[in-house]
Amino acid sequence: MWSKRVLALMTVGLVLSCGAYGAEQDKTRIIDAAEAPDRSPRVPTFAIDGDIAGSLSVFTTKYEDTFAAIGNDLSLGYLELVKANPGVDPWLPGDGTRITLPRQYVLPDVERKGIVINLAEYRLYYFTDQGVQVYPVGVGTDDNPSPLTDAEVTMPLESPAWYPPASIRAEYAASGDYLPRMIPAGPDNPLGSHALMLSEEGYLIHGTNKQFGVGMQVSHGCFRMYNEDISRFVYQVSKGTPVRVIKQPVKIGLSGGEVWLEVHRPHEEYSDQDREWLWQEVTAALDSFLQRRPEVEIQRRAIELAVDQADGIPTMVGERVRARQLASDDTNVEKPAAADKGKEPRLWF
Repeated sequence: MWSKRVLALMTVGLVLSCGAYGAEQDKTRIIDAAEAPDRSPRVPTFAIDGDIAGSLSVFTTKYEDTFAAIGNDLSLGYLELVKANPGVDPWLPGDGTRITLPRQYVLPDVERKGIVINLAEYRLYYFTDQGVQVYPVGVGTDDNPSPLTDAEVTMPLESPAWYPPASIRAEYAASGDYLPRMIPAGPDNPLGSHALMLSEEGYLIHGTNKQFGVGMQVSHGCFRMYNEDISRFVYQVSKGTPVRVIKQPVKIGLSGGEVWLEVHRPHEEYSDQDREWLWQEVTAALDSFLQRRPEVEIQRRAIELAVDQADGIPTMVGERVRARQLASDDTNVEKPAAADKGKEPRLWF
């Protein structure tokens, strides 16, 4: 963690490209922890059960609610709410509508250490000794993708100014808009209230001046969080914390003997092309999983439903076949009958 007296603005004349963004700090300000606001995480820290964390819950909307506003209030991404609630109008869900809050996760298939950003689900995982926190993030567009990389946190920034690079100024000019060379800290600053600088040159995890867009493909490569999240998150993360950026649209895990599958379509609409691509991804992921876990049985129908919905909600698709043991002597394992020798697990996929 950063020291109790946090050095929030750590450099003089710092310039970053951030894909689309640059930031400069021209002052150094010490914040006393005793005077600082609440820095506790805005999201739960979930215990990890095998490869699963979190649980689904239900939220009842009011007449003025929208998915964008609910996401901002509860730290959930717009697209994950849309996918988890098919048939509900995200801009006018209506008074008294019960919606699913998708806070159950199959954990990404990577080392559970530090920060893991999965571009395919627009989520950031922060692993601690107590469990895992999960935040929605906006990521790069197809034209300006976020990098798949292994990096680390180098410093926290408070109230960063934005120095847009020439390429972004040129984009604005081409559309007839003027973009100044510097936008100071404040409500119009696209970097939001706080940021974490990464060792991947030019990239930040930062806040935003727009409520809509977190949990979607919206940036020029950086990772956007709600200001309410990043303003607390920067004080939890230590310098040197590893940051791994991956793209796993299909996640498979084992928890309590049950096999869980989580499938993410890339967009709000679900095209035939995306469906075919996800079937290929699921097939490859299952082949790899079954090679490592030959003791499990997989049900094809459950997998078909998971791919058909691709809603980002974990689905149980199989279970582990337990070896039989003699109850009277836990040191001796019952030998299989002759008919069972060489028998392979049943696979319906």
